[in-house]
Amino acid sequence: MSLNKSAVSSLRAEFPALQQTAGGRPLIFFDGPGGTQVHGSVIEAMRRYYTEANSNSHGAFLYSRRTSETVDEARRALADFLNAPRPEEIVFGPNMTTLTFNLSRAIGRTLAPGDEIIVTRLDHDANIAPWMALEERGAVIRFLDFDPADCTLNMASLEAMINERTRLVAVGYASNAVGTINDVRRIADLAHAAGAWIYVDSVHYAPHGPIDVQAIACDFLVCSTYKFFGPHLGALYGRYEVLDALPAYKVRPAGDAPPDKFETGTGNFEAMAGATATVDYLASVGQRFGGELAAQFPEFEGRRRDLKAAMTAIHAYEQALCHRLVDGLQEISGLHIYGITDPARFDQRVPTVSFTLEGLTPNEVARRLDAANIFVWDGNFYALAVTDWLGLEEHGGLVRVGLAHYSTAEEVDRLVGVLGDIPR
Repeated sequence: MSLNKSAVSSLRAEFPALQQTAGGRPLIFFDGPGGTQVHGSVIEAMRRYYTEANSNSHGAFLYSRRTSETVDEARRALADFLNAPRPEEIVFGPNMTTLTFNLSRAIGRTLAPGDEIIVTRLDHDANIAPWMALEERGAVIRFLDFDPADCTLNMASLEAMINERTRLVAVGYASNAVGTINDVRRIADLAHAAGAWIYVDSVHYAPHGPIDVQAIACDFLVCSTYKFFGPHLGALYGRYEVLDALPAYKVRPAGDAPPDKFETGTGNFEAMAGATATVDYLASVGQRFGGELAAQFPEFEGRRRDLKAAMTAIHAYEQALCHRLVDGLQEISGLHIYGITDPARFDQRVPTVSFTLEGLTPNEVARRLDAANIFVWDGNFYALAVTDWLGLEEHGGLVRVGLAHYSTAEEVDRLVGVLGDIPR
């Protein structure tokens, strides 16, 4: 069975927030790029942790042992989600931004003045500012531009930019502002050919397709579970030998090996319990609706195979929904979409569609939609480099519509109808 209308309807029933109303009307959540709604099993797992395991870790008593196992289970779950070779390569933190600042500080200790780091103007600032901070250590930060016409990276420029001084390339898997999926494997190959590392921000891609850190050959990859139906928790994958060699800023009693040396302070154990439930939920989507897709991944087994099937099914469902959304938006006079709009190239984008509407600021559009119980984001979404490069920052940025696997065709049609009726 594929992820069809009936399947999505049954999955929606498992999200408590999707059952809510305001003013007697349902709520439409197109705000997922800023944080998705949470599956019911995640909420229950966190409640259960608080009542059945709440303690600090590494103690001799029952609740502490349960907490330690909660952490171990979460590492195994995220390792499965990312297809990491070993759970010890998963580092938890408050969010992607904090984890990236921590890693940039550690990497900065290995740099010499004149060493170069490449960042892109297509990225969230959390994958730019932490590397720019290393300018104080003498690092040279180089910016890779994107084509405003379709919001794709200039790969020829990247090839010319990478040289013997390049130490790291920081790039997003998918743009949180305009939805572009970057060819991270090609970028990894270019970086590695020069002896550089690649740091991938997969926060925005994670809810939309399967991630395989081994297949894309990345050195680091970071995500946040609240962007794929879980709690507020960041997770970093790093190749074990790289994490082990990097110097860490830590308290002296903390462990000296990964991942412990990068996890400062008491962890968010309840969120880790929720993260495991998040991954298990997605695996269950593969079990229930992946069907024949699982056979496409004979090299995987168990939860990893179920996750592959689930995320492949989600990707296919969302692509069709994105096609419907783009078609509808293009019928609205004065509406301009930024990013890829050619359906033949939709495999190069996630279902995040950003636009401007002539005669209204993005914030005015978002407020009009809110009056119809349709939730969207407006502004720069912390992708400041994107709105600057497009010349939109001083005009309020963009309106962003983010689809998820719980979105429906009826919701898309409702959005398009309301937008078309907004007086200007």
